[in-house]
Parts: sequence; structure tokens; C-alpha cells
Amino acid sequence: MSSLQERIEILENDLLANPPRISAYHDLPFVIFRYDPALEFELRKHISLLATRLGNAGRKVHVISVAKILWAAINETEGIEAIAEEEQQFGFARAQETVWTLLSDDAFKPLPAEIESRMRGMDPAVDVVFLVRIASLGPAIYRSAKLLDEMHGRTLVPIILFYPGTIEGESSLQFMGLSEREQTGAYNYRVKIY
Repeated sequence: MSSLQERIEILENDLLANPPRISAYHDLPFVIFRYDPALEFELRKHISLLATRLGNAGRKVHVISVAKILWAAINETEGIEAIAEEEQQFGFARAQETVWTLLSDDAFKPLPAEIESRMRGMDPAVDVVFLVRIASLGPAIYRSAKLLDEMHGRTLVPIILFYPGTIEGESSLQFMGLSEREQTGAYNYRVKIY
């Protein structure tokens, strides 16, 4: 496996190509950039430098924190106190399921709609979205692969989902390296993995 820096350079070159080489499908300009969860802070540095380089090349990078959306969804609906109380009364799995509902149900703050609203007005020829802090969806609040599937048809702006996990073979992703969270077949096979 190539180093983090080498894979960032490949992604950068693919984003700057004309047309971009991140996807063979014009209506699915999404990729997963997989990195070892232990390299989170190193990756954040690389993301910042990549955004600067892309900006210098005429692209406009928008960094969207999934963690911020998650906490906003909790705070603007049930509130952290209610989730904590639910966990104490009914256990972690139930509290996690409630948070999933907050991020999935149209009556609350569905994650794809929240991301789409932040992307409104962006130009696919100029703008690029970096989805970061995906680990906040763990251990099983919301599958990141499902998120990319749900973004299909909502935007043509390139989205790079920075995925903390391990990979087995060519395409078997494991969220945060947890074997019980294996994503084999769960992500759209048309989405390229860096």
C-alpha cells in the first residue's frame, strides 16, 4: 500500500486533471480516501495542505465536518442530556439507534440533506467538498457508504469522503479497523477508493 503522502498526491493529480479522473461516471463524482485511523492527526495536516494546493490551482475546497453536523442534529432536536439519559436507561445500542434516527428521518436532521444544504450554489467545475470527521459516526450510528449512495443525484460537485479504516484486498473496508463493521459490498462499487 502506498504511503499516505503518495495517495494524497495521486488524489490531487486526479482532481486537477481536465476532466477530473476521480470517477468514470459523471453523475457520481465521489471517492473514498481511506486512511489508517491512527493517522488521523497526520491526515488533517495533509488535508489542509491539499486544500491550499488545490486553491492555488483554481479549485475551491469546502471542508464539511460530519461531526459538527452530528452534534448540531443532537443539540437542535433531542439534546445531549436526553441522549445521555436514554443511554443510561436503555443502553448504548438504543441511544445509538436514536442518533441514527436523528440523522436519517426527514422529521429531524437527515445527514444527506444537511450536507446538500451546505453545498447549495457550488459549481462542479470549481468546487470540491472534503467530508471529514467521519469517525464520529461510529461505531454504528450511520454507514458512510450509505451516505455516498444517498448523495447520488443530489450534486455533481466532487466529494472526497475521508474514511478512517482498514482495507483487506482491493475493496473490503473496515470502519475504524473494526472487523464487525466490514463494509464489503456495502459501498457503491462505482466509487473509487484511494
